[in-house]
Amino acid sequence: MTGREFLEAGMRGEIEVAPIAETLGYHISEVQDGYVVLSFEPGVPHLNPFGVIHGGLAATLIDTATGCAISSQSPKGQSQTTVNLQVDYFRAMTENTGPVRCEGRVVRRGRRLAVADAQVIGEDGTVYARGSATYMILNE
Repeated sequence: MTGREFLEAGMRGEIEVAPIAETLGYHISEVQDGYVVLSFEPGVPHLNPFGVIHGGLAATLIDTATGCAISSQSPKGQSQTTVNLQVDYFRAMTENTGPVRCEGRVVRRGRRLAVADAQVIGEDGTVYARGSATYMILNE
């Protein structure tokens, strides 16, 4: 399967999703060429000791959405691995935030490296975090 076919099969439940998606509770809700949306609802299991959603969750969503956006353009047999992840946090999510989406978009894809950006956005348009990731293309 191409990367996009793999992502779409996972979204339709035809293949197993990554265990971390089940553990944290997010899923792919949209796949296009170079663009992916993850859906997630933060809750009590995601709280840190200070009563807000752990920042690592937004980082994980951003890493996943950017990686999936890159994958959506990958030919059969090709994968990638994160080289660098940068995240900016604008507002804390809480157990009452409600559903959020993380939109990942490819910025540039080369032969060996690819860059994608992502944002974690609430239903009301609030941007909770944004980030950028660089990936090394494998199995070329």
